[in-house]
Amino acid sequence: MKQTHTLRLLLAATVLAGAAVIPPAAAVELPNKTLVYCSEGSPAGFDPGQLTTGTDFDPADAIYNRLIAFVPGETGVMPSLAEKWDISPDNKVYTFHLRKGVKFHTTEYFKPTRDFNAEDVKFTFERMGDREMPFRKAYPAEFPYYVDMGLQADIERIEIVDPYTVRFVLKKVDAPFIQNLAMSFASILSKEYADKLLAANNPRDIALKPVGTGPFIFRSYTKDATLRMDGNKEYWNTNLPPKVGKLVFAITTDANVRIQKLKRNECQVVTYPRPADVDALKAEIEAQGKAAKLKMPDQVGFNLGYVAYNVKKAPLDRVEVRQALDMAINKKAILQSVYGSAGQLSNGAPMPPTQWSYDKNIKSASYDPEKAKALLDKAGVKGVEITLWAMPVQRPYNPNGKLMAEMIQADWAKIGVKANIVTYEWGEYIKRAKAGEHDAMLIGWTGDNGDPDNWLGVLLGCDSMNGNNFSKWCDKPFDDLIKQARQTTDVKERTRLYTQAQQIFAQQLPFSPIAHSTQYKPMATNVKGFKLSPFSRNSFAGVSLD
Repeated sequence: MKQTHTLRLLLAATVLAGAAVIPPAAAVELPNKTLVYCSEGSPAGFDPGQLTTGTDFDPADAIYNRLIAFVPGETGVMPSLAEKWDISPDNKVYTFHLRKGVKFHTTEYFKPTRDFNAEDVKFTFERMGDREMPFRKAYPAEFPYYVDMGLQADIERIEIVDPYTVRFVLKKVDAPFIQNLAMSFASILSKEYADKLLAANNPRDIALKPVGTGPFIFRSYTKDATLRMDGNKEYWNTNLPPKVGKLVFAITTDANVRIQKLKRNECQVVTYPRPADVDALKAEIEAQGKAAKLKMPDQVGFNLGYVAYNVKKAPLDRVEVRQALDMAINKKAILQSVYGSAGQLSNGAPMPPTQWSYDKNIKSASYDPEKAKALLDKAGVKGVEITLWAMPVQRPYNPNGKLMAEMIQADWAKIGVKANIVTYEWGEYIKRAKAGEHDAMLIGWTGDNGDPDNWLGVLLGCDSMNGNNFSKWCDKPFDDLIKQARQTTDVKERTRLYTQAQQIFAQQLPFSPIAHSTQYKPMATNVKGFKLSPFSRNSFAGVSLD
């Protein structure tokens, strides 16, 4: 995430395009073992382009592949369904040379008659970008990442050069383009399967009964209970194959129950432990020494938890009200009670300090309820009553949304603001928030690709107002800066522009940054090959049970 690393990403075509030599795949027998992952919530579906959260993307990443992949455990990129790619001198034309012999999954509801090819790539991206294409018209859906990251506006056309070569022509330079295509939303779907669904007048099944090329094959899903997948015996990537016969997501929303299941070996990997459980597990593992049956790798979190203010609703449309609410939040107390030893206070910037272009000079306003109350009085704002939405699940950026909401509710009461706490099931929470039903809400972000645009553009850009911009904030000077930064590959210039944008954010405060958290992943000691992702994803390709 340093500037030198970003330069390496920008040169990905020449550095990594031929880096992965993968021998042809043949059907193999997989170990008769079942890996159970205790996940924190139910996915919203299995159509990656529509999805926006890690809860959704973990299953999608098991089922699908992208043209480009992130190096496991890193932010660098490597070839995937594209063996290599070329970038034109003007940085506007990307030509991808596709891998041959890649097979889509055979399931009880679909049997492919051909291998993956350029038609699948063109279908996947044109569906996200063209509302008039037949499949999109038959199954209207929104694709927030595609829009939020500027691809809707930037991609002029997609050309099939031959069955295994596809060309993306951009209207203007898009510096994060390669990193964007490695993200989960860009997973490649089967055009043949989509055509079959369209002919059967059942296109919505693309989000319910997925077909991909990934290491695991979808078998069944019971909402709020289990997702079952089988290892793909014909998986093309012999360098990173499935190493278990079955993969099960045991959906367990209670963090304490997840830990108990892990201790009983009902799960081998769990996610988002509570801070109190982290300290207890550390002590337990240390006390048991070599006899310990559990381990808990950790990594500095690439995330940010925050309170988003819906600036479309009065009085949150007034900057002085947002400033008053911000300085009324006792963030140090929240850090201690909600994050414990696993958190670090935000300094007020809309991204984590490990992101290149982060402005370390931004400082949050000090906790000062008296000053906050005076600010509201001066603005003539009295008797404020708003809704405060509390997340129903643990996320890497917020381990306890309910407790944080209760603490903020008490803080705001001290300045005469009544906050009514509201919550919904996670999928409904996100859906309603995107529709702008909330006043203030707890939310956050874990970086997707190591580029600043993934923070400033996706969370705060005007193009993201119906997506992940939960503040519904569109500021033209800010937006002009991030769009200008997107159109240059010069890292110094991009940093200068992003610094200016962060300063505008700090002045306008569409959301209140709270904290960053450390990522912990408790698991059984016999789990081998699991790599912590800087993006807090959970990938099970190459993971075995010894």
